[in-house]
Amino acid sequence: VQLQASGGGLVQAGGSLRLSCAASGSRFSTFTMRWYRQAPGKQRDLVASISSGGITDYAVSVKGRFTISRDNAKNTVYLQMDSLKSEDTAVYYCYAQVLYLRVYEYWGQGTQVTVSS
Repeated sequence: VQLQASGGGLVQAGGSLRLSCAASGSRFSTFTMRWYRQAPGKQRDLVASISSGGITDYAVSVKGRFTISRDNAKNTVYLQMDSLKSEDTAVYYCYAQVLYLRVYEYWGQGTQVTVSS
């Protein structure tokens, strides 16, 4: 499985961005997909998750502002980010968890999001 993230950029505080993560391979609909982020000098933190059944979960810091979704026909997961704050500045990574006899984990290359105040 290969993951290709895109959509990052520079935006003013209060603005919006939509990140996309395209996955290769079959059986995408069975993957659990997540977005993580890592700010300079900090650990990588979970931002949002969506299960194969469409159940979503969010970090407290982004709940109500970010929305994760998936399009199984396009093998793509999205992260809609609204009301962006300077503290959302980070490299955002998509992640796939695949269950096939055992757990496989895959990471995308990351996309930079910079929010100017």
